[in-house]
Amino acid sequence: MRGFYIGRFQPFHNGHRRMVEEIAADVDELVLGVGSAGDSHTTRNPFTAGERVMMVTKAVSDLPVTAYVVPIEDLDRNSVWVSHVRSMSPRFDVAYSNNPLVIRLFEEAGVEVRSSPMFRRDVLAGTELRERMIHGQEWESLVPDAVVDVITEIDGVERLRRVAETDTDGRHPPSDG
Repeated sequence: MRGFYIGRFQPFHNGHRRMVEEIAADVDELVLGVGSAGDSHTTRNPFTAGERVMMVTKAVSDLPVTAYVVPIEDLDRNSVWVSHVRSMSPRFDVAYSNNPLVIRLFEEAGVEVRSSPMFRRDVLAGTELRERMIHGQEWESLVPDAVVDVITEIDGVERLRRVAETDTDGRHPPSDG
């Protein structure tokens, strides 16, 4: 059986890893959708889809499940979102999510959805991790070692600090005039 789990993974952290570990106990193969694939270089989405694909691929390589990491760009029409996801990923039998909208969209499309309890959500949240990076606080223990390596390789903390200085609406570069 093949499962599907989507996240922005900005960055992929130990909570995501824990969710993947739990899903791996249920499925033979897992499609990991890197959501908002077109967004990068903002405070909310500092890492590119390719960088996040690297993070996720390396962070789950030791798990006993075949994983396919695929970028999924945003679509501004929820009614066709599941069709879009299906067009961008290998076929899957069950979706995993704790997001109420994602659950609703998959269920309306006839896809079985399973949820899992969140793990240490107080600190294992992308927003918290990005804030720690911006302010020079400890974040490395909250992500798999492979993710630390990728963020170091791409100088991701410095990028995040720089975009945080100028990021106005999280979507567009600031104008000069």
